Amino acid sequence: MFLRELTQDVTILKGTGPSTIRALANLGIRTVADLLLHLPRDYEDRTQLVPISRFSEGKVYTAARVVSHDWFGFGRMRTLKIIIADESSEAALLCFNRPFLEQSAPVGATVQVYGKFQFKYGEIQSSSFEIKRIIGRLSPEAELSPIYPLTEKLNQAALRKLVSIALDKFASHLEDELPAKLREARGFLSKSEAIREIHFPSSLEHVERARTTLAYEELFYFQLGIALRVQSRRAKTIERGPCPGMLAARLRERLSYTLTADQVSVLAQIVEDMRKPYPMARLMQGDVGSGKTIVALLAALYAVERGGQAAIMAPTELLARQHATIAAHLVEPLGVRLAFVTGAVSSAVRPPLLAALRCGDIDIAIGTHALFSEDVAYKNLELVVIDEQQRFGVLQRIALYRKGRVPDFLMMTATPIPRSLALTFFGDLQVSTIEHLPPGRKPVVTHLAREDRRASVYDFARQRLAEGRQAYFVYPVISGSDKHDLRDAESMAAHLAKEVFSEYKVGLLHSRLSDETKMEVMARFASGELSILVATTVVEVGVDVPNATVMVVEHAERFGLSALHQLRGRIGRGAHQGYCFLVYSKELSEEGRDRLKALYTTNDGFAIAEEDLKIRGPGEMLGIEQSGDLRLAIADMRKDFELLKLARHDAFGIIESDPALATPGHAVIAQVLTRANPFSES
Repeated sequence: MFLRELTQDVTILKGTGPSTIRALANLGIRTVADLLLHLPRDYEDRTQLVPISRFSEGKVYTAARVVSHDWFGFGRMRTLKIIIADESSEAALLCFNRPFLEQSAPVGATVQVYGKFQFKYGEIQSSSFEIKRIIGRLSPEAELSPIYPLTEKLNQAALRKLVSIALDKFASHLEDELPAKLREARGFLSKSEAIREIHFPSSLEHVERARTTLAYEELFYFQLGIALRVQSRRAKTIERGPCPGMLAARLRERLSYTLTADQVSVLAQIVEDMRKPYPMARLMQGDVGSGKTIVALLAALYAVERGGQAAIMAPTELLARQHATIAAHLVEPLGVRLAFVTGAVSSAVRPPLLAALRCGDIDIAIGTHALFSEDVAYKNLELVVIDEQQRFGVLQRIALYRKGRVPDFLMMTATPIPRSLALTFFGDLQVSTIEHLPPGRKPVVTHLAREDRRASVYDFARQRLAEGRQAYFVYPVISGSDKHDLRDAESMAAHLAKEVFSEYKVGLLHSRLSDETKMEVMARFASGELSILVATTVVEVGVDVPNATVMVVEHAERFGLSALHQLRGRIGRGAHQGYCFLVYSKELSEEGRDRLKALYTTNDGFAIAEEDLKIRGPGEMLGIEQSGDLRLAIADMRKDFELLKLARHDAFGIIESDPALATPGHAVIAQVLTRANPFSES
């Protein structure tokens, strides 16, 4: 983005002493480039004089005469009060912790005053203001004054001065990186103009134009990197064997239900990709219970029919075993050979299992992380499917992908992804969406219950249990802790079994239990032997018990939106109405209130995902370990979606028409996020 000099330490700027250097470092500012990309969070408008009488219209900016000094309060609370007057009115300045203003703004002096005023206690007054003694007339400033994020021992005046010095020294030499034709066609500013205007603009309109220019450039090169990855992947040619889809057709005939229109459409997209001469890279997203798994299994049959193998990886043994059980029932009668692969496979069974995978005697392998263990090899891995992809690290996804030569790649998620993040974190993947649930599914009814209404929640659950239904009770921690005043799964399982629902059988499920115990508990709950399952978020995915109609989540304010939505999706999967109770604390934060309100007002996972993005932002929403941290310096994924689409259109268009135009003259404004997909090292 900048000349070489801008990568130098800020110490090359005049006025940067040791204390200033330390303060700047606390803000992450070490180079001149860091300084120029430390953007204002707001602006003060002193381009027009605003007299005291117009205080209700906004901030006052006026020249006034100091009329008198007064003091109020006693002892350490004694505070200076300065009475000022301009040509329109009189006002009081309350100088809390600023007694020195008695000397710098003496009675009779003319002062420049800028601040927010209000009418209180029978007078116009302000306690938030700037004051400076002046000689002569006060003139409007030519530019808005930037307000920067600060740290201790660094004030606005000092930071403004440093930025101004850096701009004077380097801004005129900044080179434009965007292709000239593209910049002119879109009406963007030059790099030099944009950097100057975003720091010291003449109007708010100029601020927006400068920000748009810089945000577009950032997004453009981000999307350019994605376009280059797509181009690189499509350069890898694959010889595709014939695949009429007979196995998939026979499986669809065996199903006891008809695929929805969305499922049929998404399957067609996947099959079309699997017939192209380059590897598929697709993300299939769909709400909880929308039927993604059967679509993935049908896709696997296309790979098998062509003589290849498929690997389907799930994040937990619970979910993987459920997939394997369902798949075995469906595909083994078709002659398809299936294996369940986890780390818990016994030492006696493991060698022949691995040998069968290696020589191609297994068509579909379903399992957990064990699928990409070092000693696991495949004869011809043609399709890799990652279920609940957000629960795997990028390196884990790559490890399984590399088990094949150039396999097709399908990721699945029941956590809907906002459109802006789909074009960034997963921008080099095609996205398929299953929007509608199978017919007959009733939307879950969600209730918010404050913790002092817990008894009413228990009464409601008891009514459903008496009707023969089942219930989940979910807690944020496994066991009690002195650090948190939280209800935990272990103690609450005992409490519910002995004191609340003693007439019903209660089971306990959490991550510390052995895999065998987890499977036993889930089997008992699925069979109806247990009426109540007390658990942590281990039941968030992969638990399908149609008879369970009640979900009670304790301390709901401590869960993320996506987790709450996933938990709610565990119920209402049968013919009976589902009910979800989100029990929250009396001390509820504003963010917690927003999350619960979003869950209460809609069952639409995509609407919830957009709200989650607004509340938490992209980095927190997707997580650093799973998908890389989207650190954009200027663009905002919450409000720049249209700009993102424009940048993507232009970047992909340039790669297709004239790749040479895309080469920047200097370092890209933001490095391309390469950790967000399994093809990042290709």
